Amino acid sequence: MSSMTAWLDPVREALDESDASINFFFRDDDAGWANDEFRALLACFRRHSVPIDIAVIPSALTAEFAAEICALHGEAPALIGIHQHGFSHTNHEVVGRKCEFGASRTRRDQYSDIQLGNTKLKAMLGPALDPIFTPPWNRCTEITGECLRELGFRVLSRDATALSLALPGLNELPVSVDWFAKKNGARLSFECLGALIANTVRQKQPVGIMLHHQVMNEDERHLVNDLLALLSTHPQAHCKLMREINEGC
Repeated sequence: MSSMTAWLDPVREALDESDASINFFFRDDDAGWANDEFRALLACFRRHSVPIDIAVIPSALTAEFAAEICALHGEAPALIGIHQHGFSHTNHEVVGRKCEFGASRTRRDQYSDIQLGNTKLKAMLGPALDPIFTPPWNRCTEITGECLRELGFRVLSRDATALSLALPGLNELPVSVDWFAKKNGARLSFECLGALIANTVRQKQPVGIMLHHQVMNEDERHLVNDLLALLSTHPQAHCKLMREINEGC
C-alpha cells in the first residue's frame, strides 16, 4: 500500500470489518464563492462517479453559475444535490461564535432572510433545488428550525455535535467529519482524520463529510481523490446524496 494513502488504512479496515453497508455523503459548503476551486473539486467526484451535495449561498449565486450547476444537475441528477446555505454567510453576533442565524436575530429577520434566499434559489435553480438547509458555521437556533419548517424545508444539516432541535417534520442530517477539523487550534493530521472517519464508520450511522472547496489546493484534492477511490470501490461503502439518505431514514 502506498505511503501516500496510508492515512486511509483505518477507514479500509473499518469497512472490511463492517457487517453492514455504510452510507456516506459529502457536503461542500459555500458554493457561489471560488467557482474555479469548486470546479476542480467537482472534477474529483465526477472521476469516480461519487455524488456530492453543494450548499449554495443565495446572495453569492450569479445567473452564470446557476446556469452552470443546473446544467450539471441536468446531465447527472444522481451525482449532484443542491441546497440552501444561509442567505449571505454574514456573522450577526457581536460576541461569541460566528453565526448568521443566532440568538441576536429576531424571528422576523431570520424568516425574512431564509425566505428571500429560498425565493432567489428557486427562481434560479428550479427543480434542481432540494428542500435542505445548511446554516453557515453549522449553527442556528430553534427559531431557525421553526422558520425552516414553516417555509417547507424538510432537512436541516449541521454538525453532529449540535443538539437536535427535535422539531416534528424537520429531519436532521448532520455532518460527522470536518475535512478541516482542528484540535486545540491546530488542524488534525490526515492520519487523525482517517481514524476519525473509521470511528464514525464503526457507529454504523451515515458518515457525512464536510468540505470547503475554496480553501482546498491541489494537494488537498489529491487526498480527497484517494478517499473517493476507496469509497467508490469498497463493497460496504455506499455514497449517496443527502436527499436519498433522508428518504431512507
